[in-house]
Amino acid sequence: MRIGFIGDIVGRPGRKIIKDSLKDIKKEFGIDFVIANGENASHGFGLTLESAKELFSSGIDLITGGNHSFDKKKDMNVLLETGNVLRPHNYPIGVIGTGLKICDVKVDEKIEKLAVLNLMGQYSMPIVDNPFNLAKKVVEELKEQNIDNIFIDFHGEATSEKRVMLMMFKNQVSGICGTHTHVGTDDLQILDNTAYLTDIGLTGCYDNVIGMDSYAPIQRATTGLGAHFEVPNSCFSILQMMVIDIENSVTTNAFKIKKFCNKSELIITQAVKV
Repeated sequence: MRIGFIGDIVGRPGRKIIKDSLKDIKKEFGIDFVIANGENASHGFGLTLESAKELFSSGIDLITGGNHSFDKKKDMNVLLETGNVLRPHNYPIGVIGTGLKICDVKVDEKIEKLAVLNLMGQYSMPIVDNPFNLAKKVVEELKEQNIDNIFIDFHGEATSEKRVMLMMFKNQVSGICGTHTHVGTDDLQILDNTAYLTDIGLTGCYDNVIGMDSYAPIQRATTGLGAHFEVPNSCFSILQMMVIDIENSVTTNAFKIKKFCNKSELIITQAVKV
C-alpha cells in the first residue's frame, strides 16, 4: 500500500496546484490513497462544501482538520456527516464528527484496511482532551481489531509534542506527520518501522507568510496592531506531500515530494532510516 499525505492546503492557490498536479503525481508514483489536511482550504480559514468537492474531484480521498476546522461551521457540520472529512479526534465529547476513519484502500485487486487518526496538540491550541492518552486508547482498540496500518495527522504548534507522539507510538503505527505550522521540517525518517515528519509544510503560496499576504503579518510584527489575514490572489505556490510504503503492515519506505508551480520537475527527499 502506498499512501500520500498533503499538508495544510491554504486557500485557492493550494487548491489550484492540487487540481493541476495531484492526479499526475498519483499516477506517476502509483499512490493508492491520498489524505490531506484541509482546515485552511477555503480563503485560508476553514473548509466549505464547494472547496471540499473540488479537492475530492482533484484526487484527494480523505480530508483531516485542526484548530480551524469549524471556522465555516455550517458547511463543516454537513461535511463531518459524510464520513470523508475528519476533525481532531480529541475535541471534547459533544462536538459533532470524528477524527478516526477506517478506510478500505484498493491495492491492485485487493482491499486493505487503513486507519487514519486526526489529533490536535494542547500547546497554544483550543481546549481539547489529552491527545496522547486518547491515541494510546485508539491504537490499542485498532490493534484488537487486527488493524495495523495506522496513520496519524498530529495538528500541533509544538514540535516537542509531535516528537513525543513518535516516541510513544514508534513500531506501533505506520506513519505520523505533523501539520499546523505551515513550515516544512527537514527530519523525515523511519524509526522502528514508523515513518515520521515533524511538519509537512503548507500547500499554497510559498512567497509570503505561511501562505498569507505579508501585509497583515508585517503590520502585527512592527506595530502590534492586528489586521485581517488574506490569501493572495496570485503567488508562487508549492505542493508538499509525504509518501509512505506499507508492506504486510510494515513501513518499508518513505519520501517527500515538492512540486513548484513554475517548474515541471519534482523534488524528492528520501527518508532516513534510523
